[in-house]
Amino acid sequence: MTKLAYLQCPSGISGDMCLGALVSLGVPLEYLIDKLNHLGIVQEYKLWTELVQRHGQQATKVHVDLLSDHDDHHDHHHHRHLPEIEQIILNAGLPARVETWSLTVFRQLAVAEGAVHGITPQKVHFHEVGAVDAIVDIVGTCLGLDWLGVESDETGLPLLYCSAFPTGGGTVHAAHGQMAVPVPAVLKLWEMRGCPVYSNGIERELVTPTGAAIATTLAKEFGSPPPMSIRQVGLGAGNLNLSIPNILRLWLGEATDVGISDRSSVANTSPTLETISVLETQIDDLNPQAIGYLFEALFAAGAVDVFTQSIGMKKSRPGILLTVICPPENLLSCETILFRETTTLGIRRFQQQRAILQRDFQQVETEYGVVRVKVAWTGNANNRVINNVQPEYEDCAELARKHNIPWREIQRLALQNWHLQIVSS
Repeated sequence: MTKLAYLQCPSGISGDMCLGALVSLGVPLEYLIDKLNHLGIVQEYKLWTELVQRHGQQATKVHVDLLSDHDDHHDHHHHRHLPEIEQIILNAGLPARVETWSLTVFRQLAVAEGAVHGITPQKVHFHEVGAVDAIVDIVGTCLGLDWLGVESDETGLPLLYCSAFPTGGGTVHAAHGQMAVPVPAVLKLWEMRGCPVYSNGIERELVTPTGAAIATTLAKEFGSPPPMSIRQVGLGAGNLNLSIPNILRLWLGEATDVGISDRSSVANTSPTLETISVLETQIDDLNPQAIGYLFEALFAAGAVDVFTQSIGMKKSRPGILLTVICPPENLLSCETILFRETTTLGIRRFQQQRAILQRDFQQVETEYGVVRVKVAWTGNANNRVINNVQPEYEDCAELARKHNIPWREIQRLALQNWHLQIVSS
């Protein structure tokens, strides 16, 4: 069976709450300490746990204490840049999945912070979210998910799902002074993934940037739990005493299929909504000859569509806005190609909903050969309303080249014969 996990965060989420839930599930603290020691920052913090009560419920509290002997490095902690953090992770010899997940979380956080401050991700001063405790929280969470055996999806990310987020409220003191809750980085991370949020009436900071970065980067979907058989639940305690138990619940279980009878009872109507990922970046210093090759590589990696728009950029430079639309499971592959094949330094990610029609392919005979026709429809299999009919371009082009006749003639014949075929049936 496929092992997966679900984050239920009625009182929010933070990095230390994630660690607490993982230790509660059985991830050995000694294992985390051993692996984290390879980050080369062991002299800067102490990791320890305790069992605490939150409104009568027992949960695991993980503490990441900065060592007082290194107070002189305090400013250094608060001013680590993304490249330095990436190098710390890359030099640690972590398990492959852990290294990839940790780097992805920090890069997502850097993109969000950069967007908030109007700078590139590489220039972000991480302040609180880049301090030692955040490095430990993020890498430790990835270590715990890997140790528990949570499986990876097609993108290489864990099969992790997450509930909607409580917004919290009030203000919190940060490096830039008093800030409204949710803080800007958290709001940007939610925006980048189109996360569902709600107010539970608690006017405190409930979701931290580190917790938001972990959840919005690693979770596949947000909302209700996926179909699963729960095998174990881990409880990670937060710092605050709230009007509800301040506990993050991490459900560990196995995926289950929806029964056939359940599926057949769902109306097969259209259009339907699906989640799609959008990658976007501006470029003003790339040889235009590379764009054609880039398009081919992105489509080969599973992109649904790729397009460019001419834009004016800073210093009055002409550039292009490059947009990639792909299924969420192909996001990392497409992002890797963008970083590899272009000069971009940062890529924006969005999760969007798109309405799609049901469609299928039918074949029609013409005097020049067979052409596939894409038919889009609404309704259900027993009561279809056809919305669009289009012969496949490549089939028409192949026959046009083969018989040296206009492409438009092949397309016309294919449409005509399809309509005749429908009438005769």
